[in-house]
Amino acid sequence: MTKKIKLLFATGNENKVKEVRQLAGKNFEIFSLKDLGLDKFNVEENGTTFNENASIKAKFYSKHTDLPVVADDSGLVIDYLNGEPGIYSARYLGEALSFNDKCKIILEKMENVTNPRERSARFVCVACVSLNEKILFCEEGRVDGYISFEMKGEGGFGYDPIFFYPPLNMTFAEMPMNLKNKISHRYQAFYKLFNTLKNSPKVGEFL
Repeated sequence: MTKKIKLLFATGNENKVKEVRQLAGKNFEIFSLKDLGLDKFNVEENGTTFNENASIKAKFYSKHTDLPVVADDSGLVIDYLNGEPGIYSARYLGEALSFNDKCKIILEKMENVTNPRERSARFVCVACVSLNEKILFCEEGRVDGYISFEMKGEGGFGYDPIFFYPPLNMTFAEMPMNLKNKISHRYQAFYKLFNTLKNSPKVGEFL
């Protein structure tokens, strides 16, 4: 039996934990911050890019565990809104506001934009691995689409109800999770990350 690689996934978002555990498969054992009692800590994400924020989180939590730490930063980038919400996706318009309300406000901001090409957007995810406060490597994934004209779908989370994916003619929130996990920005970033962890002899020295 192959020994599982144990990783801490440094996020307080249980939806992300669920997604990544499905992506990890049988080769990895994913622990959440809550699992290890580290959810009491807060880290200031003061980077200016997805890569910087993911690195900040990964290095911070690697101070508190001997496990390799994986952290990601992801968000929705809307061209018409000059890249908003971008790295501020989770905090956009205030953390007290629900994502349902945030989606509605974005649709209101774009209500006069009738050409789908002018509603272009992308989901971006950067995932980094840290050990002993050092970044081993980072991987990036992205999915291009556009902002829908209305909220659709009951699945997913965050901005999924307004992100329309043309190849499948549906929003991320309309997709079953097993389908979303085959194409999403998070799937792409973590697929690369898990493959690197499994196949790189250099990385293996640390695990």
